[in-house]
Amino acid sequence: MTDARNHTGVPMNRLHKAIQQANNRPLLGAALYSYDPVFLEIARYMGFQVVWIEMEHAGISFAEAADLCRMAAGTGMLTMIRIPDARRESVLKAAECGPDMIDIPMVDTPEQVAELVRYARFAPVGARGFFSVSRALRYGIVDNVPAEQQRLNSELTLLAQIETKEALARIEELAAIPDVDLFIGPADLAASLGIPGETSHPKLLKAAEQIVQTARKHNKKIVTACGAADFPHWARLGVDLLFCTNNITALKAGAQLALDAANQAIDLATKGVSKNRQQESVIR
Repeated sequence: MTDARNHTGVPMNRLHKAIQQANNRPLLGAALYSYDPVFLEIARYMGFQVVWIEMEHAGISFAEAADLCRMAAGTGMLTMIRIPDARRESVLKAAECGPDMIDIPMVDTPEQVAELVRYARFAPVGARGFFSVSRALRYGIVDNVPAEQQRLNSELTLLAQIETKEALARIEELAAIPDVDLFIGPADLAASLGIPGETSHPKLLKAAEQIVQTARKHNKKIVTACGAADFPHWARLGVDLLFCTNNITALKAGAQLALDAANQAIDLATKGVSKNRQQESVIR
């Protein structure tokens, strides 16, 4: 068996490298809103490159998140965990799962981002607690734990989710924070701007363009998530990573397609039987 201790693992920042290799084409991601390893594998076989593990709204546990990160790594997919907040417990436990990205929602201030950095990065950048046997640190099977910690400082992508008018007003400050990329949340941003549900509204698109332009000025990567109707807007803006489905939506869409097709076939067959019976009645 090959000793992995001297193997530096995946290239330093996997997300940035994958974006570079995509030649200006957005990476495509799928979200898991429940613990669903089967959907993860299906998504990979279909060509999705990134999986989002949802822990803000969904009931996925940290143990399940670690398992999903492990499975995704085995298929070559990148992983993003969205946690509810930037509290030490949330950030640290997510980081120990070994994802490629951690995203915090509802970021309004640089102070929130500073809290994320503090708990996600090891010293001297941050103050992440020492724990040498996590999945993120390969369970301690490395020659030099401090060197591995510094590798993680460079490799783990941190994302601040921009989805309020307060964040929009401070986008210049937020985009200027070193080594933190941006996730645009269109649905909540639309609600905050007074146009709930209108993710194609000119007001929302203008705000999105402002965020993207500011992010580019500071050389930041841009992530977003949207439905099919809004794909053209975000493709035009040139985001780096687009989450375009999730396991619940995909399940509903497939089931609805089958249900509609079955009902249509039954309706046609029923009409045919009814017509034949009417003709038989006339003949008699």
